[in-house]
Amino acid sequence: MHAIIETGGKQYKVTEGDTLFIEKLASEAGENVTFDKVLAVIDGDKITVGTPVVEGAKVDASVVKNGKGKKVIVFKYKPKKGYRRKQGHRQPYTKVTIGKISV
Repeated sequence: MHAIIETGGKQYKVTEGDTLFIEKLASEAGENVTFDKVLAVIDGDKITVGTPVVEGAKVDASVVKNGKGKKVIVFKYKPKKGYRRKQGHRQPYTKVTIGKISV
């Protein structure tokens, strides 16, 4: 069984047991979270598509950890003007493991 969920402005196709890196949630490691914005559920040959979400469908998941991604360097430069700006950025994420998909 597959489901398409939306969280953090992005859509993910998930199955039971998957591990995802999603936008940071306000949950600690070990807590359970429920995704209610299920856009579609695929069960074998049967496909249920929501308008915009499937009524009564939810995906349960558990938070594994919160962390930060690799550093990305943002470097601004203007030639012959002596203008240089260097800035780093590490995007926060939440690692979750998908549990049960229920319709």
